[in-house]
Amino acid sequence: MPYVDGFLLPLPKKNLAAYRKMSRKAGKLWREHGALQYIESIEDDLPESLTRVSFARGVRLKPDEAVVFAFIVYKSKADRNRVNKKVMADPRLGSPEDVPFDSKRMIWGGFKSIVSL
Repeated sequence: MPYVDGFLLPLPKKNLAAYRKMSRKAGKLWREHGALQYIESIEDDLPESLTRVSFARGVRLKPDEAVVFAFIVYKSKADRNRVNKKVMADPRLGSPEDVPFDSKRMIWGGFKSIVSL
């Protein structure tokens, strides 16, 4: 079963072009180093709920921001660890300080697949 890293982050709408550029570069690196799939997507239909934590509330979204949902698919957790080690050591990735979003409000984690069709 595949292993997945998932990300949620707030992106200032004015930084969408810079984020796309960064994402294309990052996605190519992840794929080059062995990730099976790299997907970045931006909010389109986010229902608000007063009784549940929404994507927007999860990242403390501001009025001039949009939610980005992204995921990377790997063959296994061991393969994810191998790929991430290579990507993080790759100088082409750039500095974590250069990202066009507030990384302190980014949510991420690794997920073990329970269904894969």
